[in-house]
Amino acid sequence: MGGKRSKNPKKTLNRLMKYIGKGYSIQFGVVLICIALSAVANVAGSMFLKSLIDDYVAPLLLQASPVFTQLIHALMGMAVIYFIGIGTTFLYNWLMVGISQGVLKRVRDDMFEHMQTLPIRYFDTHTHGDLMSHFTNDTDTLQQMLSQSVPQMFSSAMTIISVFIGMLVTNVWLTLFVLLGIAVMLVVVRSIGGRSARFFLAQQTSLGKVNGYIEEMINGQKVIKVFCHEDKCREQFDTLNDELRQAACNANTFANILMPIMGNIGNLLYVLVAVVGGALALSGVVGDSITIGVIASFLQLTKSFTMPVTQISQQFNSIIMALAGAERIFELMDEEPEVDNGYVTLVNARYDHEGSLVETTDKTGIWAWKHPHEDGTTTYTQLRGDVRFYDVDFGYNPDKIVLHDVTLYAEPGQKVAFVGATGAGKTTITNLINRFYDIADGKIRYDGININKIKKSDLRRSLGIVLQDTNLFTGTIRDNIRYGNLDATDEEIVAAAQLAGADDFIRRLPDGYDTLIGGDGGSLSQGQRQLLSIARAAVADPPVMILDEATSSIDTRTEAIVQAGMDGLMHGRTVFVIAHRLSTVQNADVIMVLELGHIIERGNHEQLIEEHGKYYQLYTGAFELE
Repeated sequence: MGGKRSKNPKKTLNRLMKYIGKGYSIQFGVVLICIALSAVANVAGSMFLKSLIDDYVAPLLLQASPVFTQLIHALMGMAVIYFIGIGTTFLYNWLMVGISQGVLKRVRDDMFEHMQTLPIRYFDTHTHGDLMSHFTNDTDTLQQMLSQSVPQMFSSAMTIISVFIGMLVTNVWLTLFVLLGIAVMLVVVRSIGGRSARFFLAQQTSLGKVNGYIEEMINGQKVIKVFCHEDKCREQFDTLNDELRQAACNANTFANILMPIMGNIGNLLYVLVAVVGGALALSGVVGDSITIGVIASFLQLTKSFTMPVTQISQQFNSIIMALAGAERIFELMDEEPEVDNGYVTLVNARYDHEGSLVETTDKTGIWAWKHPHEDGTTTYTQLRGDVRFYDVDFGYNPDKIVLHDVTLYAEPGQKVAFVGATGAGKTTITNLINRFYDIADGKIRYDGININKIKKSDLRRSLGIVLQDTNLFTGTIRDNIRYGNLDATDEEIVAAAQLAGADDFIRRLPDGYDTLIGGDGGSLSQGQRQLLSIARAAVADPPVMILDEATSSIDTRTEAIVQAGMDGLMHGRTVFVIAHRLSTVQNADVIMVLELGHIIERGNHEQLIEEHGKYYQLYTGAFELE
């Protein structure tokens, strides 16, 4: 119930301090100086009470014609000190706002940049809402800590040190008595603060779970309503929300009672100092060292001493919560990035007058693999789109193999289709070609090169992919198509849309290609979104295409239009097609039938029909694809 304690709060705090040190060391140094000046000004004001009463006010009471000149000068001096304290307090708070926002920007930048390097496996195993919580809730706790808690802690620490020195200078005996009261306060802080810290950590974890669940429910709202799942969703949300409520209640209960308890202990100590000081002054046990001015000054110092202790105890909870958020952020940053040991890159190439392939900066329409060798030489292999699997085994989990001894080849310009029931391993094969996952055993070669040797970004640049689930982004239709090739001209975008069969419906939109669509294209039909996804792949003009259920969301009439465009798109390219509609793969050069991770049949449509095997059964309706 209490959650886990921070694994290493000191290490987490040190990493945060390094962010402050990068670019903000001078500003933070100024902040510390200002905090020190503010604390000294505060103590100077308290100690001035002794001098004010004993050296200025008391003598004036005995004069028949009091002269206030020295008192006025003393008050003006103190006014200057107080103005310095006010100015430095304003300055360090102003500086800390800039420092905290700058640090948070760097944290978010580093977190987002690192997130782009993480493998697909990470996103498949973590909810999107929880990931988003790192950028919102966790960074918000950091913002509060850096802009408020950290300067408050430093200010309180400086105040405690300066006040303690002031107490010793004023009276040693009363100082010892105050230290006894402070010891009691520290025991209370340790007891209550330790309990609240555990619950603040649990609160941050529960908050991430709630955000993840809400994000899933928002994305699946149509499904929820269609299947009347509202009550069940509400029940599950209530469970998660109750966990968050319980952790938050426990954390804030201890946090909220700490301040009043500490305040009352401070008030009690204030009264006891007055009583003990008066008793010592009247009894004469410590001589005449305790005067009315000493007692008045010490009472003010006591208030100044207990106040920062109370503030530290209050900020302690904010810091614990922020460190919990920071720890989650650093856990994301510490996730192992996607490993890429590839060194073969993709470059523009041309043939020189001797017929040799050479690298060029011009766009010639010819791509080549640039292969550096250990002896310092470099060879170029033209990208043809020859993809071959040799005895490949793979499992998303090591103990559960999905593909078994898969061997296949796709020659340049061939159209290779995969058919089979859901879970047979069709999409897994295309994920391996992209190196979203690495194989457990076997080899995959691309134009004769082991794909482990090809740099992942260059490998994926040579592949065009159209997924069953479309992903569009906030922006214009034109921008979404151009996502496939940022250098594409407007004419190339229109040509790609025409090739995909999307040009007709785009021109009927209010602003045509400049029509603004929201996230994921909610204003468009599923089929229209799929057409844009196909157009995006077309504008990239890749030598190898992967079509994963690319026409699954398109009606039969539109499919016929798109299929004609797809045939033009696939011309001269190596194409991998995954389809449940067998009508879309009849013209494939090679059809492979998968079952439980094994390729059980291969051949073209006519050959497989003649064999009267699984494909024949699927095609004639003896069995239906799941």
